[in-house]
Amino acid sequence: MSKQNRAFRELGPLVALIALGVFTAILNPRFLSIYNLQTLGKQAAIFGIMAIGETFVIMSGGGSIDLSPGSMVALIGIVSTYMIVHGIPVFIAILVSLGLSILIGLWHGFFVNKLKVPAFIITLGTLTIARGMAAVITKGWPIVGLPKNFVMIAQGDVVGFPIPVIILFTVLLITHFVLEKTVYGKHLRATGGNEVAARFSGVKVEKVRYIAFVVSAFLSGLVGIIVAARLSQGQPGVGGTYELYAIASAVIGGTSLSGGEGSALGAVIGAGIISLLWNALVMLNVSTYWHNVIIGAVIVIAVTLDILRKKSLARSK
Repeated sequence: MSKQNRAFRELGPLVALIALGVFTAILNPRFLSIYNLQTLGKQAAIFGIMAIGETFVIMSGGGSIDLSPGSMVALIGIVSTYMIVHGIPVFIAILVSLGLSILIGLWHGFFVNKLKVPAFIITLGTLTIARGMAAVITKGWPIVGLPKNFVMIAQGDVVGFPIPVIILFTVLLITHFVLEKTVYGKHLRATGGNEVAARFSGVKVEKVRYIAFVVSAFLSGLVGIIVAARLSQGQPGVGGTYELYAIASAVIGGTSLSGGEGSALGAVIGAGIISLLWNALVMLNVSTYWHNVIIGAVIVIAVTLDILRKKSLARSK
């Protein structure tokens, strides 16, 4: 897919994001309050960072999808906060936790590349294991008593911009460069677009997928630290549906479930739509019972449109 076509695929979701924001602001002016915009930004940062990681995995093709981000958020949040309250310096605890995230990503890559286990199966296993380990470590209780220099990771701001939003844009800039300007980005698109052709062209498909799973796991771990800091506690039950929002954000932002197509910017725009939609439902006093119904419908529509677009392109060739 050309850069012009990728830009066009991002334009539609961006227009939808702006339109939804304007519509909500008209119906409820409180939407534009500084407090609400900061809250919205923090939530979008959480979904956006995970969506970027999910985009890497989905783009790698082979039906790859990562179902573990939500449970990874819980486990890494627990691991980092457990170390901190037991006297490990914050910086070291964060490094160790992110290192564990990388190991989990390599674990996923090993099963997918070497044992040919479908990605959704091994990541589903990790989903269950990680959630269980978070509960085992804490015995179901939250970990409290975290120092200020940790919670400021999510509760602080720089000239009015929440730190999670700054982290999101940092991740966006790095991953956008990787996908659009590096050999790895080209190889990732080639692998997801046509694995056989990519192999014949000399692409190291296994290495490409290893990196994709590591990126997804690392970013999920990063979100786990942000969420723990935002809640001021390690919470074993957090992130229950985060993986669904990450996948939805990626697809809404233009990532094709068949692989080979997607962008970091599109994933962030998709996360913005999901977060803004959730925020709008709250601002408009829509019953919470309808929230998942409406967001689920948006996911179904996004996936359906992607499938129809693929079929249309296939017929036109």
